[in-house]
Amino acid sequence: MNHPNPIVRNNTLHNMFLKLRSIIGLLLLSAILSVLSPRFLTYSNLFNVLRQTSLNAIIAVGMTFVILTGGIDLSVGSILAFSSAIAANMAHNNTSAAVAILTGLVVGALLGLTNGLIVTQGNVPPFIATLAMMTMARGATLVYSNGQPITGLGDGFYLIGNGYLGQIPIPVIITIGALLVAYYILSQTRTGRYIYAVGSNESAAKLTGINTKLVKTLVYAISGFTAALSGIIIASRLNSAPPTAGSGAELDAIAAVVLGGTSLAGGEGHIAGTFIGALIIGVLNNGLNLLNVSSYYQQFVKGVVILIAVLLDRRKS
Repeated sequence: MNHPNPIVRNNTLHNMFLKLRSIIGLLLLSAILSVLSPRFLTYSNLFNVLRQTSLNAIIAVGMTFVILTGGIDLSVGSILAFSSAIAANMAHNNTSAAVAILTGLVVGALLGLTNGLIVTQGNVPPFIATLAMMTMARGATLVYSNGQPITGLGDGFYLIGNGYLGQIPIPVIITIGALLVAYYILSQTRTGRYIYAVGSNESAAKLTGINTKLVKTLVYAISGFTAALSGIIIASRLNSAPPTAGSGAELDAIAAVVLGGTSLAGGEGHIAGTFIGALIIGVLNNGLNLLNVSSYYQQFVKGVVILIAVLLDRRKS
């Protein structure tokens, strides 16, 4: 009679836990909050969590592409602010909502593209390149808006952040669309395979004929685009584009990606995990607000959660 090897069995269980840890974490967190605050499980609150999560999830989609290549993008919050300010100002000056939104998205993609070119053509480490862009784009936003919120954006612009399709908020629909497109690119296309290859071993990918610089430039452009999309939705929801919009957005996006199981070393992760990670951040923020926890303590708790996720990532690798 053959007895299963206990070492193999333990390794199998360990690997299964690592794959499901984000879902397990989300379920445990939800269970704890439902006990501590009965309001958490109400239909209206869960719908609100989903809507709030959508903003971070959209940014995290682009961040996933970047981190899969072994990079990082610290500039998404500032790109969000500058792109939304451009779009909002155009809407304020009676430009059609479609043109204003499209312009904001193009500006975000171009800023992301600039990040990618600085990294690939200038051989600047992603941390430094995107840190510089974070500062420049935030400064440009303050100059462009004169440090004041841009308001009065019109009904057409208002719809993208506040409208509904049936019973579903349009931001949620946009998030689902972004997740599905990202899933298709990463799992079904040659570009997706190239992204994983670059993150796994850039030198080997280059030897196989992959244009690694093009791939890395592309992912930063995608990150800029998704940051701009989230910024436009935020401006629409507020009917205003404050110059401080997106402050700290990069940390929540990175946290969502890492909590979802994507390795900071690159080459490993999936978009479904990123969405679960974004839900964890959204549920955590919502639960702490329901419990009337001070915003100071909220920052500390989120930092602890991020640290735990990174430590789990290190143990896995």
